[in-house]
Amino acid sequence: MQVKQLSEVKTDQQQAAVIGVCATCDPRIDNQSRTRAKNIIKLVAEKLAAFVHYPDGKPVPIVFSDTLIDGEKQADQVARQFKQAGVNILICVPDTWAFPQLTILSLLSHFPKETPLNFTCGNSGPRPGVVFTHAVSGAVAQQGRLMHINVGNWDDTGLEPNIRTNTINSLVDWAYAAVTYQALKGKRVVIFGHDSMGMETALTHVLPTRETFGLEITRLDMKLPADMLMKKSYDQNELKALRNWLDTYVGDRIEIETEEQNDKFNQSLAMYLIVRDLMQDLNAVGGGFMSQLEWGSDLRGLPLPVADVMESLFNSTFDHNGEKPVMPFATEADTQALLTMLFTTWLSGGNPPLFMDFRKVWEPWEIKQLADSKNLKLPGKHDWETRGLVDGNNSGSASFDWAAKPGTPLKQIMQNIRFPLANHEYFPGGGNSVSFISPGGIPGIAARLAYSNLSGMFSLVWDEAETVEVPIDLATLLSNSTDPTWPHTFLTPKHATMTEYKQYAPANHLHMTWDLNTPRLQYWTDLTNVFSATPWEAMPDFREGIDRPLPLLYVINGGETQAKLLRTRKP
Repeated sequence: MQVKQLSEVKTDQQQAAVIGVCATCDPRIDNQSRTRAKNIIKLVAEKLAAFVHYPDGKPVPIVFSDTLIDGEKQADQVARQFKQAGVNILICVPDTWAFPQLTILSLLSHFPKETPLNFTCGNSGPRPGVVFTHAVSGAVAQQGRLMHINVGNWDDTGLEPNIRTNTINSLVDWAYAAVTYQALKGKRVVIFGHDSMGMETALTHVLPTRETFGLEITRLDMKLPADMLMKKSYDQNELKALRNWLDTYVGDRIEIETEEQNDKFNQSLAMYLIVRDLMQDLNAVGGGFMSQLEWGSDLRGLPLPVADVMESLFNSTFDHNGEKPVMPFATEADTQALLTMLFTTWLSGGNPPLFMDFRKVWEPWEIKQLADSKNLKLPGKHDWETRGLVDGNNSGSASFDWAAKPGTPLKQIMQNIRFPLANHEYFPGGGNSVSFISPGGIPGIAARLAYSNLSGMFSLVWDEAETVEVPIDLATLLSNSTDPTWPHTFLTPKHATMTEYKQYAPANHLHMTWDLNTPRLQYWTDLTNVFSATPWEAMPDFREGIDRPLPLLYVINGGETQAKLLRTRKP
């Protein structure tokens, strides 16, 4: 018997998700139909590869097998090929009838039950792959296994049929959910400090997070970054480069009046370099920093500068070194905030998240009352005037990207940002806040994860939303009503009324990611078995062309919520 020692090699950590595309077939059909079936496999794989990538822009590995799965022998062969390639996401694109137990069910026996499974097919009649898709969907749902089907459209005839764009788009949305689900397993986030300010909704639910998402939570005491800051354990030349970069783009909008304040600002920038390097050492995909109270506010100790600029840099798509992937990062060590931003960033393909206090909900009458008190005339033509708006703002974590619309050049983004001195009453350790007002017209999804000890499950409270732009005089009044030194994003949810929004907020923090397709979020809640919480009366159960179709597993088990509860039962 021989044993083999594995060499110490560096592996690409981003290979945690590999998509395998295959197809079943009927062994009785003609060679031309079989050639067409093989071509469809390759066409779908190539189209998928053009769109699906990791948040850092690297492509997600996609492999395909043109061995048509006619029976058990081919099922075993393709399964071996896929497993050797590291496939952990399965897509089947049948164009003909096949025999479920002899083909795809035999292949599935080689993979864990929770492996994401998608069947995408045309609605063609000659060799009805759609009939096979429904047969498999019923069989798989009967087993209690989750499967998504995508009954789309491609040409009924031709060796290389045209696949409709909406069919590919639906598959791309599902693929992003599957990649987010699989690729983050085994990854870790880092939380500096404990649950800040005693917020129970910010707790690091270590075991549920590990069991539900496969994520590890590394916890580091803030003494480590504090000591490294005092020891100047960072590249001092890089600190100068970072400061020069900010001086160039922000200039006198950095509020500094004394040499002590200048030193405090530099310390806060040094924290970005320290924490960045610590997270790199740990291969972390996200982080959070406690700050209040011990770090910057407790006068029994030695309060240190606020971490606002550091947190904003992590959540941005650029820094002094140029373009970079977003590193989702939560202020106040809010772990549920971090997880929300981490998942939505990955689902969107790397778009920057926004961390906000769920600070002030303005009902229409309140907006009018405020405007009237200052003799301001409202435009009278916007949704926010009739539906209200939320003023989202917080002292930290606001991505610089949200100071402008998506696609805006860096220089223009930074022109919209200023760094006022932090509120000394709350932050005696000093330092500078980040301040801007987000422009209107940015669509996205506003969401927040929550955990319940009663069910042992996570929920995602969410709604589609859009930022709104109010007249500058009114924006100033709104900002001054909370804190003008913080970033402000005014948004209006698509379905929730202001009363609903006020009553059903799962925590005091809210998060938004732009250009995140709704089906991606829904597919992800299916794969992770997270409750999709949308208690808005105006939101329909299903919207054609917007929502993902319910998996059959839900339909035959009493609905989505009931099916998800059943899936938590141990075998």
